[in-house]
Amino acid sequence: MEYMGLIILAVAVVIALSTVSDRLGVAPPLILMVVGVGVSLLPFVASIRIDPEWILAGVLPPLLYAAAVAIPTTDLRRDFLPVGALAVVLVVISAVAVGFVVHWLVPGIGLAPGIALGAILSPTDAVATRIVRRLGVPNRVGTILEGESLLNDATALVLLRSAIAATAVSVPIIQWVGQFLWAAAAAAVIGAVVGWAGVRVRALVREPAPATAISFLLPFAVYFLAELVHASGLVAVVAAGVAAAELGPVHLDARQRVSERANWHTVEFLLEGAVFLVMGLELSALLTDLYRTHETLGLAIGVAALALGLMLVVRWVYVDLLVRSTRARTRFRHARTTRWRDPAHRSRQALASGRAAVTVRLDQAKPRTRARAERWMDRVGAWLRRYVADVDYLIHQPLGMREGTLLTWAGMRGVVTVAAAQTLPLATPHRSLLVFTAFLVAAVSLLLQGGTLSAVIRLLKLDGQDEAPPDEWPRLQAELAAATPPHPVAAGDLARLAVVRARRQVLLGLRSTGRYTCRNLAIALAELDADEMALQLRLAGPGFRWATPASPVPPAPASGDTAERPTTPR
Repeated sequence: MEYMGLIILAVAVVIALSTVSDRLGVAPPLILMVVGVGVSLLPFVASIRIDPEWILAGVLPPLLYAAAVAIPTTDLRRDFLPVGALAVVLVVISAVAVGFVVHWLVPGIGLAPGIALGAILSPTDAVATRIVRRLGVPNRVGTILEGESLLNDATALVLLRSAIAATAVSVPIIQWVGQFLWAAAAAAVIGAVVGWAGVRVRALVREPAPATAISFLLPFAVYFLAELVHASGLVAVVAAGVAAAELGPVHLDARQRVSERANWHTVEFLLEGAVFLVMGLELSALLTDLYRTHETLGLAIGVAALALGLMLVVRWVYVDLLVRSTRARTRFRHARTTRWRDPAHRSRQALASGRAAVTVRLDQAKPRTRARAERWMDRVGAWLRRYVADVDYLIHQPLGMREGTLLTWAGMRGVVTVAAAQTLPLATPHRSLLVFTAFLVAAVSLLLQGGTLSAVIRLLKLDGQDEAPPDEWPRLQAELAAATPPHPVAAGDLARLAVVRARRQVLLGLRSTGRYTCRNLAIALAELDADEMALQLRLAGPGFRWATPASPVPPAPASGDTAERPTTPR
């Protein structure tokens, strides 16, 4: 009963403080952590210690999965190189830099424990994404931050494991690289396979409740499978979430998607709030450990300030170089697509003449060979159209000095840093100092960067810039209407249901081309889900069964629908 009361109280505090934070315009994690710190310092409150394995294996998998299933996969693909550069290369550089500096300045801390501290401090927290999304910064900046926070946790934890192992025995660099590549590659494969299988299994389960229950089991199952073969469980969870985000709209019906979205949003809200509240409550226990080992608070503050300042400088230099290289690559791709679009250019003429020559040769080929070649040419054409659409997106949302400044300042540390620090073995030299330093860095980073991030965004004049091109929504609606002509009300709800499902297939095809922003595509898909659920509710009656997208629907007459519900541009 005591634990039940604490859980009820914690949930009530999370809900209340989140409501207050919305009115104050402050991110809920910041208020929750401050309240937790204040409560932990009260003399009558006992020290709270949470096993870090509960965070790493019990809390982070569902949190990362919830973020991964909501990420726009098309935008993530477009910026996969900068996301990978931030999530992998920058983590390694930051960890090594902090390791060498701490080893050089703090007596008694070896290079391996120093690099372990750097690995602990390297991963950024997803709370920055919540802030920038709420203020409407360019969608590209939000996607890069979100992708980085999803992937860099695994890089940091793999690096931490290697550094811990190096404190006992010497680990060759080749062996570390091999461990890292195996952890990442095996986890990505396991996550993609389990994510695909999970979607297909849920497609066979028509009721939303058991389908959502399966999705709740998925992150824990994929984490366990990956860790069983010494791969990164967190990478596997992210891969499973991305696979579910890509395949869910194709195989799951509207009720399942809506139910899953709402339930995962609730789980994410409660877990994230509880984690930051507990993070603040652990301060008293960390201070007790620090004083018991006769470490000084001033030394911990100095090391934390040094590490945080160093990581900000390294991130600023690295992001500046990354933005410059990304802009150069975008200019090169734009010049290439400009040549392709010019009918008079030799590259366009060469492509056209090559296709014409292949078409002539195919006229004399066998039917099977002709069909195979035509499919191959269609795929090449689709790739070229997607390439051009990607370049248009990158030109429409450029990365410049302002975006680079925001990417630098938004790289704050959080709960992963605190949880990873507590996984250090008890025999690690100066363990209490390292753990408390990690807590200070995470707390100061969240309060300093997170508390001023809104002001920085407004100062850079990047707020309210996530709007899609003004003519995109009417074009999308026109293309959907042209591909699937509406039907009259007199044709019946089954015919209208057929139109909704046909439009979803067209919409999914448009998503693969990349010609429309993910935001407008998500709005259009949500409207189709609402229409489908409304039609199925009207059709519900004796003998009626909820149908999946693959279920046959009687064909509808090909006449116009004058009663079609109008839509307004977003």
